[in-house]
Amino acid sequence: MAPANLAEPVTQPSESSGGSRDETELERWDRNLADLLQEMRVALTGVQILFAFLLTLPFAARFDQTGPRDHAVYVVTLLASAAASALLLAPVSFHRRVFRQGRKDQLVRSASRLAQAGLACVLVAVVGAVFVVMDVIVGLAGAIAAAAGVAVMFVSLWYALPMRARTRPPHS
Repeated sequence: MAPANLAEPVTQPSESSGGSRDETELERWDRNLADLLQEMRVALTGVQILFAFLLTLPFAARFDQTGPRDHAVYVVTLLASAAASALLLAPVSFHRRVFRQGRKDQLVRSASRLAQAGLACVLVAVVGAVFVVMDVIVGLAGAIAAAAGVAVMFVSLWYALPMRARTRPPHS
């Protein structure tokens, strides 16, 4: 798929202007990596805050009053948050391991898959955190409703909206 000469421009549609972008394949990989890393910085900050909150939760006074159901959901939530942290940080380690080895395409492809998996874990962690907190505050029915509402919102915004956009022609 790579052009014979990486110095030859590869024309890519511009996401912002609808025009074309003249760049080499390597420049495109560099841009894609920079975009991906910026997106992951935003996600990782939220995951770290959620993870820190979850780590302190068992030491809160009312946590002992929660039942086995909330403890089970809490454990899944904590592990999903830890997994999200690992998945969203993995591209940094990957980059350090393959730095200057001409593997930018592998890095970008892997980092994209890791980011998607990390975001799925974020979804599980946020829904679980909402469930546990709402179960303590308003009870099981309210917790189920709130967690389901949050799950629908995340799936709609993170998956359905982009899929819908992909099926429509871009604006000219």
